[in-house]
Amino acid sequence: MVMDVHGRDLRYFVAVAEELHFTRAAERLYVSQPALSKQIRMLERQLGTELFDRDRQGVRLTPAGTALLPHARAVLAAWETGAAAVERAKAEQLATLVVGMSTSPGRGGLLPAVRSRFTEAHSSARIRLRQFGWDDATAGLADGTADVAFVWLPLTDADRYRWVVVAEEPRHVALPQTHRLAALDEIDFADLADEPFLALPRSAGALRDHWLATDARDGTPPRVGAEIAGTDETYEALVGGLGVCLVAAGNAALITLGGVVTRPVRGISPSRLALAWRDGDLRPLVRDYARAAREATRAAQ
Repeated sequence: MVMDVHGRDLRYFVAVAEELHFTRAAERLYVSQPALSKQIRMLERQLGTELFDRDRQGVRLTPAGTALLPHARAVLAAWETGAAAVERAKAEQLATLVVGMSTSPGRGGLLPAVRSRFTEAHSSARIRLRQFGWDDATAGLADGTADVAFVWLPLTDADRYRWVVVAEEPRHVALPQTHRLAALDEIDFADLADEPFLALPRSAGALRDHWLATDARDGTPPRVGAEIAGTDETYEALVGGLGVCLVAAGNAALITLGGVVTRPVRGISPSRLALAWRDGDLRPLVRDYARAAREATRAAQ
């Protein structure tokens, strides 16, 4: 069995078989006609049979050449597919993965743990962290600005995304230190229901309702004291007495500066932080970052 036929030999053979003319095939391959003829002769010697009949009438495939042609084309097509896959893999290795976030997911060293696992598979890939305002609850996923994102659930149009939950935390209430309920160690949500609440922008969709705890209000709409789109705005609104707001326990430290306190709340469900990506996005960088987030979360439990 012949084991040392090169891809170049098959390309030369296919070109002559398709042109049935050595000169035209040589021009197509950008080689000289004598060099092409020599290479075909060498291939025929390796195979132990002639592939072309050559006479004054022209060039024709022999039965052996006819038998070889579809297989030679298949080998060349498979090689082109393989080479393209290698190029895609190289590009992925050198690509940049944009990780969106609207709040710091730092909880217990989560980001470094995810990064270390991710770089085991993609040592040359670059990770770019990008901060998004609270008006975009998807942190860049919806418009394609981010490849993956740390987001709070629930997401509007949830069927567009997939995710892995990386943290589940109770919701606390942030309120001015002078508030009538601030002296309590823990607060029932029923005691907060009539308070003015700070709300995310309406563009946050389902997440706005989550942080207003609309599911715990028995159909009574919340009183919105002001809209907030960032941590600084939230702190200023709290200090200014515009309302109270719910926060994840892990984010309490971001706003418990002078004049603001947080307290656990009874009677509402916990918050869930997730690493999300667009449904159907099968790129290796996205897939492996999600895998790294899943593994880092399990290791931290």
